[in-house]
Amino acid sequence: MADAKGDDRPVTFDEIVGWFEAGAKPRTDYRVGAEHEKFPFRTGALAPVAYEPDGIKALLEGLMRFGWVGVYEDSDNGPVLIALERAKASVSLEPGGQFELSGAPLASMHDIAAETATHLDEVKSVAADLGIGMLGVGFTPQWTRAQVPVMPKGRYKIMRAYMPKVGKLGLDMMFRTCTVQANLDFASEADMVAKFRASLALQPIATALFANSPFVEGQPTGLLSSRANVWTDTDPDRTGMLDFVFADGFGFETYARYALDVPMYFVKRQGRYVDVSGRSFRQFMDRGFDDRPGDRPSLKDFADHATTIFPEVRLKQYLEMRGADSGPKDMLCALPSLWTGLLYDDAALAAAWGLCKGWTSEEHNALRADVARWGLKAEVAGRTVQAIARDLLTIARSGLAARGLGEAVYLEPLDAIAESGLTLADRQLELFHGSWGGDVAQIFETMAY
Repeated sequence: MADAKGDDRPVTFDEIVGWFEAGAKPRTDYRVGAEHEKFPFRTGALAPVAYEPDGIKALLEGLMRFGWVGVYEDSDNGPVLIALERAKASVSLEPGGQFELSGAPLASMHDIAAETATHLDEVKSVAADLGIGMLGVGFTPQWTRAQVPVMPKGRYKIMRAYMPKVGKLGLDMMFRTCTVQANLDFASEADMVAKFRASLALQPIATALFANSPFVEGQPTGLLSSRANVWTDTDPDRTGMLDFVFADGFGFETYARYALDVPMYFVKRQGRYVDVSGRSFRQFMDRGFDDRPGDRPSLKDFADHATTIFPEVRLKQYLEMRGADSGPKDMLCALPSLWTGLLYDDAALAAAWGLCKGWTSEEHNALRADVARWGLKAEVAGRTVQAIARDLLTIARSGLAARGLGEAVYLEPLDAIAESGLTLADRQLELFHGSWGGDVAQIFETMAY
């Protein structure tokens, strides 16, 4: 049940619930997966990088000398290289060429730091020969949407056509944003619920701490996280703060019912993506689609569908923290460290929930919007986000200390932000209005890897 790969039998609701349940594991087996995206750019022209020639495809091919294995997708023009795999890690092809590492499930923050450093070193060695650099921010600071190249991956063609039907900023999400994420385990349904509620409520605090995207098309936007703002107008059916998570009785079945009613993008048949956008998985499972007689979804289809749901925290067979802008190397390690400290120690989890358990649905949703604009200066329930962030970091530090692995060192960049009240975005704005002389292109020097 835990692995949906290759399982093409028609799926039932109980099997879907069981798929979520199968993610539970003993605490001794807990791992953390770290993911981050970055923007490739031409080092001379500071332009975006196309798939080919000498672009994203060449980057992927160049990494194969480090033992990465290519993943290919069928197309009308033959197999297309869309990803790399090595052990349990992968490098994926994002819609606008963003370069993403989906790290292996690892035991400690030191392992994640080593994995991140190795990846960045490998990418830099290949990219340098191609005249490509990598930028660590949450939203591309100069390029228009039209300037960003389209990557040749079947699911993205379907998403490109669907996004403008349901929101104004979905294409910006696809082509002009980068994030850093952390994936964490749960021991049981009750443990999942506790972690989901605390992390979802506190996700805007992480958004504020990691705010790193104040520019769009060369100018300040009035926002500290333009990436976070994009998610407020992407697709209300599959994004947001999920009020039902905080309601009595929430569990695997509740999330499964929600997922069944989220409109689909595609199903994959004979290696190709088939457009079924706008139709619910529930309908597909219960009675099928008129234009696909006899076709019913499998558990693998549901596992694919689960990857197209984009709330601030996402449940699959683990929990994904999705609220942060991408940033420099130390911030890439800070995010999984923050959430590990908060969620993997019972006392820390209880203390973190104590900070936010009284917040209302209205406050959750207002805070999500406010931190995109004000960062640590936003307020909720009579407190500033800066004050809450300080408390949260103290709790995270205690949770990491309980692990006894010396991991709290990775919280230091967040400590500096919380104490000063100045995010990376605030500091970039100071430079923009000061020594940069209004030239946002300077960010390619200060925020490149």
